[in-house]
Amino acid sequence: MELLDKLVDGDPRALARSITLVEEGLKGADELMRRVYPRTGQATVIGLTGSPGSGKSSLVDRLVTEARSRDRKVGVVAIDPSSAFSGGAILGDRIRMQDHAKDEGVFIRSMATRGHLGGLSRATSDAIDLMDAAGYDPILVETVGVGQDEIEVVRAADVVAVVLVPGMGDDIQAIKAGILEIADLFVINKADRPGADRLQAELDYMMSLISSDGKPKPEILQTVAVRNEGVKELLDGVLRFAESAAGRRRERRHERAHARFLAVLSERLLASALTRALPDDRLEKLVDDLAERRIDPYTGVEQVMKQVLS
Repeated sequence: MELLDKLVDGDPRALARSITLVEEGLKGADELMRRVYPRTGQATVIGLTGSPGSGKSSLVDRLVTEARSRDRKVGVVAIDPSSAFSGGAILGDRIRMQDHAKDEGVFIRSMATRGHLGGLSRATSDAIDLMDAAGYDPILVETVGVGQDEIEVVRAADVVAVVLVPGMGDDIQAIKAGILEIADLFVINKADRPGADRLQAELDYMMSLISSDGKPKPEILQTVAVRNEGVKELLDGVLRFAESAAGRRRERRHERAHARFLAVLSERLLASALTRALPDDRLEKLVDDLAERRIDPYTGVEQVMKQVLS
């Protein structure tokens, strides 16, 4: 398979074509992923999540620079909101991290959520595997950051860094969203603002109230991304956690494999059900019946299931 050969040789054009193939579900995508999958599992996947305005993109940009200074090839998956009209990413890699655009050791891909819950694109896991097979390590995954429902990032990353900002109510939001439970590290960005030390103290206190179940207490690091302050220490902390938590990493990858299998299975079963039981305009007719209360959702599903399983 010529595309695969070019991909594993690190050809960025082959990588871009491969991601488009799996993201769009085009012919040959399944076969490509079957052949790629045994070549994966080498890269450290770092997830960055947090509220809008926390400076995640600036932080990712500086982390890429720091990793490149250590002669590492870096992959970036930037999850963007989907356009309501086209389904594509509203923000694109053309306007992200322009300083790295000509660096062959950096590959940046913007991906649309396409309405997918949890802040991650459906094809994110495939894109990570393709970058892994192409020799990129680490791979940074920046979530969309809309609201605080970013829990799914855990399933795609070996290390999760939650980015907070002083003075934006992040401390309150963290409690509401359960962010404390998913963080392997906390990053207080824009730490030159008033309240950074207070936010760190509050985080420290809140973590003392939560059962760790043997999980290491998350390190809290302060950065000022726009001035490149604390970025070296952040990358050191991320890589240190990845190396020290080998057992946890294996457990998380097991959870990721489980979730990924169920996601693919659900997607294929749904597509099969729609094709077999609701061809042509039957789905629209069923939806009209539901909207007009001529049928309830449970009866509608039972009818479809009978046709699928018959």
